[in-house]
Amino acid sequence: MNTPLSGWTSVVTGSTAGIGYAIAEELARAGASVVVNGRTAERVDAAVQSLSKAVPGAQLRGVAADLSTVAGAAAFLKEVPQTDILINNLGIFVPTAFHDIDDEEWNRLWEANVMSGVRLSRHYFKGMLERNRGRVVFISSESGLQIPAEMIHYGVTKTAQIALARGMAQLTAGTEVTVNSVLAGPTSSEGVGVFVKQLAEQQGVSTEAFEKEFFKSVRPTSLLQRFAEPAEIARVVAFVASPAASVVNGAAIRAEGGLVVSAF
Repeated sequence: MNTPLSGWTSVVTGSTAGIGYAIAEELARAGASVVVNGRTAERVDAAVQSLSKAVPGAQLRGVAADLSTVAGAAAFLKEVPQTDILINNLGIFVPTAFHDIDDEEWNRLWEANVMSGVRLSRHYFKGMLERNRGRVVFISSESGLQIPAEMIHYGVTKTAQIALARGMAQLTAGTEVTVNSVLAGPTSSEGVGVFVKQLAEQQGVSTEAFEKEFFKSVRPTSLLQRFAEPAEIARVVAFVASPAASVVNGAAIRAEGGLVVSAF
């Protein structure tokens, strides 16, 4: 059966769990060959095995590398020199009071959330333009528009991704290559799940009660009023990465449950 992304190759960074894993699954279902990435071979192998069961016959490959480092990115690019679709999903977040964020922590988030995407995009983007086919998608966040006071450094990295995607898109004029960012809202990824469970236990409440209070007091503008499921974000990303989204370019696509308040 011919599927929308048959014959397309894809790289999804940070795809052993959460949103990245869900994106890898959606792309595989659409017929793309998918390179799964994580920092350890154990996690990558487990994700590939799980995806193989979820999408029988999928073309999958796992490459372990820490893309937040120059050496890790170089090793990855040696293994995977070309791709049609690059999903820059790798990212970390740590709620920290602003005055407690030292230079080392700023740099750690910047390297993981921004420079990982810069390094891979710098390598793959030229080839996409030469072949006149390609998609680059940065998985940003509503935090890039409404900087969260509890993790300002994270918000800054997400703003940078939006700017990076728009800047790269300017270089695609007249081609079949697109570059976009997808602004995910609060999502029940692996990291968020652990975070929510820990805070719920600290407060002596259930995770359901914590989630309800979170959207009431911390993210009151959300129209969804719940954490999104990774698969819900992944479906948006898969569309943006597909040929069907040929007119979507240089856009910051909001998939944040109506959390961002704007006039448009």
